[in-house]
Amino acid sequence: MTSPADPHTDAQTKPGVHRLETVEEQEFVPADDAVIGKAFRWSLLVVGALVAVAALGVWIANREAPTAPPVEVVVAPPQAMEQAADPPRVEFRDVTAEAGIDFVHVNGATGEKLLPESLGGGAAFLDYDADGDQDLLFINSNYWPGCAPAGAAVPTMALYRNDATGRFEDVTKGSGLDVSFYGMGTAVGDYDNDGWVDVFVTAVGGNHLFRNKGGSFENVTAAANVAGDPAAWSTCAAFFDLDNDGDLDLFVGNYVRWSKEIDLEVNYTLVGLGRAYGPPMNFQGRHPYLYRNNGDGTFDDITAAAGMEVTNNVTGVPVGKALGVAPFDLDGDGWMDLVVANDTVRNFFFRNNKNGTFAEQGVETALAYDMNGGATGAMGIDVGHYRNNSDVGFFIGNFANEMTSLYVSQGDMLLYADEAISEGIGSPTRLMLSFGVFLFDYDLDGRLDLLQANGHLEEEINVIQPSQRYEQPAQLFWNTGMNRRCFATVDPATTGDLATPIVGRGSSYADIDGDGDLDVVFTQVGRRPLLLRNDQRLGRHWLRVKLEGGECNRDAIGAIVEAKVGSAVQRRTVNPTRSYLSQVELPLTFGLDSAEKLDRLTVTWPGGVRQEFSNLAADTVYLLREREAIKIVDFGSSID
Repeated sequence: MTSPADPHTDAQTKPGVHRLETVEEQEFVPADDAVIGKAFRWSLLVVGALVAVAALGVWIANREAPTAPPVEVVVAPPQAMEQAADPPRVEFRDVTAEAGIDFVHVNGATGEKLLPESLGGGAAFLDYDADGDQDLLFINSNYWPGCAPAGAAVPTMALYRNDATGRFEDVTKGSGLDVSFYGMGTAVGDYDNDGWVDVFVTAVGGNHLFRNKGGSFENVTAAANVAGDPAAWSTCAAFFDLDNDGDLDLFVGNYVRWSKEIDLEVNYTLVGLGRAYGPPMNFQGRHPYLYRNNGDGTFDDITAAAGMEVTNNVTGVPVGKALGVAPFDLDGDGWMDLVVANDTVRNFFFRNNKNGTFAEQGVETALAYDMNGGATGAMGIDVGHYRNNSDVGFFIGNFANEMTSLYVSQGDMLLYADEAISEGIGSPTRLMLSFGVFLFDYDLDGRLDLLQANGHLEEEINVIQPSQRYEQPAQLFWNTGMNRRCFATVDPATTGDLATPIVGRGSSYADIDGDGDLDVVFTQVGRRPLLLRNDQRLGRHWLRVKLEGGECNRDAIGAIVEAKVGSAVQRRTVNPTRSYLSQVELPLTFGLDSAEKLDRLTVTWPGGVRQEFSNLAADTVYLLREREAIKIVDFGSSID
């Protein structure tokens, strides 16, 4: 999250091609990015940039603690291109209270402006009781030691059971999740393949793994060996099968080397406001964790051996400052890779070597930097075939005055270009501070749309930056289906309560009421979440698919599903890890528009097993088990 009062002054090469380490990285350690990506051929510029970086390093080393001037830096957005079509009118209704959700996030803020207070927390849709509908979990933070208000209840996570109609009952007490710590995000997955989804929670301090034992949870962190460093600050996490052995492994992103003492010593301030929540440039990065599942309830930490420790070549200091992660098979070889969204430093692309190790190739693939060659304040992330062809797009929400990034694959090459402006999301997202981003088909027309949750860090940011607000509306972008200028901004006046200004952080989606369309939840830092029911009345058809692995992992995470309707083919990857610190539902939803059937459904399971099914009726939920016949499932009934 870069500061709006500290614009980039990076040494860089041609926009969108290659750049050296950012000034933000140099604020703590000298730049070290001497590797020139395969796609970049600008050697003369690199030599000049190295000289500039050396000079900047000397200057930065003697800087005082950052104090941002009360001058707003607003980058003028590029001129918007003409919009080709009008988005359909779909309203989202705030049903938070009506649905029985009364959770309030606690961040423990007392005025000291400690960085973790500004970044939590996540949420997850999951079927924890295996009854076929989507339940809801909110991650809570905590009061700092000795700072809890008199008589305040002890903050815990909140688990809500869905009654199959979109109404929820708080079942936290006695669930095993009613424990208190400074939580951040979550990953959910059936790591032991017993049919019950388990919960992993990241935190400031040690992390926590809760094994689902038939609808209640047991803390198995110590036995599973996944607590991590008790002094670390973990953020994003993802269950995925790194070695295609049929069980789920675990990636955990760490943010920065943080303590209260370090935070106070950095002492970031904004003139006119005093101490403030600052960008992380003056904090060291942290390596992530990569845990390999042993299949017996335990995990081995293989981070170093797997090649996940990316360090500064000069000092050995960790580079990464992870806030988001997207597991995805980028090169189509049947093995899951990882893209990590890092805050103010280059993004990582960990390419799976198919032998338990990964090669970091963010620079070579042009996923590391934005179109100007700079690192961004990257937060949430999602990935998908949004054009309904072989093209892949990575969407990353960024800090204020940094538009949302959209990295699009370039033909058959493992190379990406930031096409945010030409695809229609660059200009509208420039001023927003974006956290949760995800793709979903909100209007059931068969194309993936984009939704992002926004919200600033500073409550009084408008005092010194008139264009900024603490509470910001979410933004919805409709997929037009065009090859260029793919996304059209949806008028907030047509979306009901979706554009209610909030302090947005995590976001997720699921069909909570069984009507086939996708509903949304936003979390807020230090406030109540917002549960929004999709009340579309377009008369369009849909089809939902729940996959259950046999030879592969039971959740079928990593499976690729293609749905053919007429000449259009929709492609989805089973992967709940999306957005910011959050997880979406596992079932896949395909919008069929006016079609009353799906012509062909093709599933490629992790490991390569391929199945095809034809002439599937619309407005139906199907269960598919690996190597078995497809089965129709009534919403709310058991899938067993």
